[in-house]
Amino acid sequence: MEPSPLKPRLLDRIEADRDELIEFLRGFLRAPSPNPPGDTRQATKYITDYLDTKGIEYEVVGPDPEKPNIVSSFNTQREGKHLILNGHIDVFPVGNPEGWSHDPWGGELVDGKVYGRGACDMKAGTTASIYAFVLLHELMDALKGSLTLTAVSDEETGGRLGAGWLVENIPETIGDCCINGEPSSPYTIRFGEKGILWLKVRVQSKGGHGAYPHLSENPIKIASKLITELETLNETPVEYPENLQKAIEEGREEAEKALGTGGADVMSRLSVNIGTIEGGVKVNVIPRECSFEVDLRLPPGLSKEDVLPRVTEIVDRYPGAFVEETRYDGPLWSPPDGEMAGIMRGNSRLLGIDPKPIVSLGGSDLKFWRSHGVPSYYYGPMNRGMGTVDEHVLVEEFMHIVKVHVLSAYEYLAR
Repeated sequence: MEPSPLKPRLLDRIEADRDELIEFLRGFLRAPSPNPPGDTRQATKYITDYLDTKGIEYEVVGPDPEKPNIVSSFNTQREGKHLILNGHIDVFPVGNPEGWSHDPWGGELVDGKVYGRGACDMKAGTTASIYAFVLLHELMDALKGSLTLTAVSDEETGGRLGAGWLVENIPETIGDCCINGEPSSPYTIRFGEKGILWLKVRVQSKGGHGAYPHLSENPIKIASKLITELETLNETPVEYPENLQKAIEEGREEAEKALGTGGADVMSRLSVNIGTIEGGVKVNVIPRECSFEVDLRLPPGLSKEDVLPRVTEIVDRYPGAFVEETRYDGPLWSPPDGEMAGIMRGNSRLLGIDPKPIVSLGGSDLKFWRSHGVPSYYYGPMNRGMGTVDEHVLVEEFMHIVKVHVLSAYEYLAR
């Protein structure tokens, strides 16, 4: 498709709005929205105040008044596709601020970087969605179809009260395609994500005095053996559809850049993390119980039906051990060569970077759209301090993400 004559004008407009964009992001970071506890009312008001200044109508909806969601739509009155722009408002908690060199809620701009909790995950990406919606609202006469903005809460704790609630209760939030700006890096477009399978394993025994180990099995020792065996699940073979296998192979170099050394291998296989372990009451007592939680991340090509029989086989070998499933979000992916993936890649190329489609290691709200058959992709900044100290986003990277989102949303709705 020939480049649109409007694209250079859009890029000029974005550059003209550079200071406004940066200041919006900084203010957004100064509106704390840690989850837990998940109260996003201050940050939600920050967004709605901005939409008010632009004369844009919206609704604030959701099942929990402390975790509101913003929905705004416009219809161009010309037949076309329906695009959803999605971003989340909540962020990881800060906890102990020790180790931060800048105020985690300060939105400080230092040496071309904006610091603060949520800078990369994902207030920069959510800002890109909000700005794209506002700008295209001005230009709706040049578009076809309709555009919906969803700025949601609860993503960091699974999204059931946010995006999950929207797609089940607000019909206008189900479109033909959905994009967002979750951290991914300018070098990769995420077309899918690994599934999440959480398990809790309990080991029970008679227990007793620590000087009498011959009278009772020790659940902590059994749990340690179980953990070692469960680690072997990462060797589970995976069969990929042809187009998925091709994308994984072509995106290997970019995956290493975006995910860190070794990330490409982790992306394409099952991973095992033991997140918690509890057991024992006193050093000289054989405990009666030990429990631990397992976080399994399943690549596309695997489902829990492929994995649970192996888990059960391992656990059943240990008397007194039991396993229960506590969460499952199936691995969901959209075509890596889908229309929007091509549009986003083309617009990033226009700006000098050729991103490759890869699978995300972590989860996102896009699972809710994918579960409804809506092709969904995200393209956001690099992970710089996500979930740890000194989270930040590079200003130039942020501007690149904004430009790709604006150009891609425009192109999708102008075709």
